[in-house]
Amino acid sequence: MLDVENLTVRYGDLTIVDGVSFAVNEGDWLMIVGPNGAGKSTIVSAVSQGAPYTGRVCLNGADVKTRKSGDIARELGVLTQNHFVGYSFTVEEVVSLGRYAHSKGLFSAKSDEDEERIEEALAMTGMSKMRGQSVLTLSGGELQRTFLAQVFAQNPKLLMLDEPTNHLDLKYQKQIFELIGEWLKSPGRAVLSVVHDLSLARAYGTKAMLLNMGKVVALGDVSDVLNRNRLMEAYDMDVYGWMRLMLSQWDE
Repeated sequence: MLDVENLTVRYGDLTIVDGVSFAVNEGDWLMIVGPNGAGKSTIVSAVSQGAPYTGRVCLNGADVKTRKSGDIARELGVLTQNHFVGYSFTVEEVVSLGRYAHSKGLFSAKSDEDEERIEEALAMTGMSKMRGQSVLTLSGGELQRTFLAQVFAQNPKLLMLDEPTNHLDLKYQKQIFELIGEWLKSPGRAVLSVVHDLSLARAYGTKAMLLNMGKVVALGDVSDVLNRNRLMEAYDMDVYGWMRLMLSQWDE
């Protein structure tokens, strides 16, 4: 599905991502983890063609640099952590924008498939009853669910998420990750997520890539990557011991 070879991102003399290679296959949920400045979000930006890079990024067997943006948008959906909305679109209007990649033009009428995908996305994210509400009136969790519904309506094969629950309450973190897990159950789909919370990575990921200073420390099954020694190498602290200590505070 996604094959990345020797991905390198430089800004002047500063190397942000240094020769990173990985693959995401059908059914995978790859968690990209690592300390601040490791290059996690830059990888998402480069793969989605938002940052200049060297190396090779192939989506379903074709180099993305040789493909039209509309073709890529029909296969790749991206959800970021922040949404700055200064317009009073309704929830349904925002979700409907996810179908633009499949339309014949900006002012073309919605097809039956468009309507079906929009309805499914609203229902799946629990936003059907709020479809007519302005996005300016939504809470942070509701707004993130609206944009998640937008990428669900887009119906991509690969969903990339950059800190999708950052700054959200625990209730909404759980809700968003469970929604994504449900979406992933359909055949022909895969997910790549950048996450800070290692507990979420461990709970929901099938694969993990641990980064430090732009380089891959470990890549593989999530339980193998997020072990004590490798986390120590990346974070320069006993992450495992610290998290076990935090968990012990809840023992009765």
